[in-house]
Amino acid sequence: MTIKVALAGAGAFGTKHLDAIKLIDGVECVSVIGRELDKTKEVAAKYGIGHVTTDLAESLALKEVDAVILCTPTQMHASQTLACLAAGKHVQVEIPLCDVLKDGEEVVARAKASGLVAMCGHTRRFNPSHQYVHKKIKAGEFNIQQMDVQTYFFRRTNMNALGQPRSWTDHLLWHHAAHTVDLFAYQCGSPIVKANAIQGPIHPTLGIAMDMSIQLQAANGAICTLSLSFNNDGPLGTFFRYIGDTATYIARYDDLFNGKDEKIDVSQVDVSMNGIELQDREFFAAIKEGREPNASVAKVLPCYQVLHQLEQQLS
Repeated sequence: MTIKVALAGAGAFGTKHLDAIKLIDGVECVSVIGRELDKTKEVAAKYGIGHVTTDLAESLALKEVDAVILCTPTQMHASQTLACLAAGKHVQVEIPLCDVLKDGEEVVARAKASGLVAMCGHTRRFNPSHQYVHKKIKAGEFNIQQMDVQTYFFRRTNMNALGQPRSWTDHLLWHHAAHTVDLFAYQCGSPIVKANAIQGPIHPTLGIAMDMSIQLQAANGAICTLSLSFNNDGPLGTFFRYIGDTATYIARYDDLFNGKDEKIDVSQVDVSMNGIELQDREFFAAIKEGREPNASVAKVLPCYQVLHQLEQQLS
């Protein structure tokens, strides 16, 4: 059985999923949805996709479509996920699940009632570097005492990862902090019981805080310190330091190092080094096997409950 997929949002991140799908047997992208028809047609031509539209509902009406991957602006995620479920389609929505907690809770309730696979793109759960640490924890060989995480970008204007103007505004709390809040609880195997946040000045035109600091504590006592910035002019991305009882691990993108900055080989941790591909493989495997995936909307909801608490502190 070939799983036939529609991809909504053919921008910088959507094409990463299209690249991943080409590497996965038994999966085919048959429809692509984009805001600008001409640009979307270019993407469809490049990847050999037959159906192109600017309207998600048109793709959802296609009987052949089994599943949808949503790489659309944050503000659309929850409503579009609900539309996919209502149309009887399995759905993977890119991070974040929502930017309002009640919307995320509605998605989880509808997904449960539908029996469909509904997953959120919490890629850090799948990156081989973080999987390596996770396996050490599961084996009882390592316990986190503190995670120290820096998420840094230089984004004083509203551009995407390809340097093109965005039609929406990104958000440090609901998007970028979501990666680390979820990863911390997942790696600790323990829920977050304390969360504090402070933010810097609000940008005069973007209307968002450009700097933020977050503290977390899990029920098992582990702590996390997260610094986020859109003002940082130099090394960009997210850098994770795991400080534990038996070792220190530093994750930079898909590379992992010990505390002495010696590289650890993570190439054999999974079938690929590409976190997006591994995330997509899990989504399609869950559909084929009729099971709940890692990073299901239900499993990541606690992350958004914490983000909601932090937003209340900041407002």
